[in-house]
Amino acid sequence: MVLLRRVIGDALRARRQGQHRTLREVSSAANVSLGYLSEIERGQKEPSSELLAAICDALGARLSELLREVSDTVALAEQMPGVLVPVGGESAAQPTPATAVGRAGARGVRQVGSDGAVAVSVRQESPLKATLRSSRVRSADRDVVCAA
Repeated sequence: MVLLRRVIGDALRARRQGQHRTLREVSSAANVSLGYLSEIERGQKEPSSELLAAICDALGARLSELLREVSDTVALAEQMPGVLVPVGGESAAQPTPATAVGRAGARGVRQVGSDGAVAVSVRQESPLKATLRSSRVRSADRDVVCAA
């Protein structure tokens, strides 16, 4: 199961860090406490639609862009069987086609797939806690993904 609040938090954090801005800068611009914004980014709190719109505005992003990115990530995760498998579950067994695409290297982190435009990786921190990350595939990376 993919937690929407975690995917939203990851997308917000990626946008903020992509702009080289601090939590303090964005929290001040969005008129939200620094601690609460941090909890949203970590997927611990689910923001209201008004708060999400204010954060997007502070980041100079459209709410629809953020929601589309989140939707693409969730849709891709739903299409992949075994996205959230136990951390120790694939070490002894043969990797499934979804996990055979590649690994990021750290324990419990793996790339689970790509549709050519978006790549998804999963970090399984415990059997009940996983972080799903998506990223746009650059044109140079698309050749590598297609060849895999």
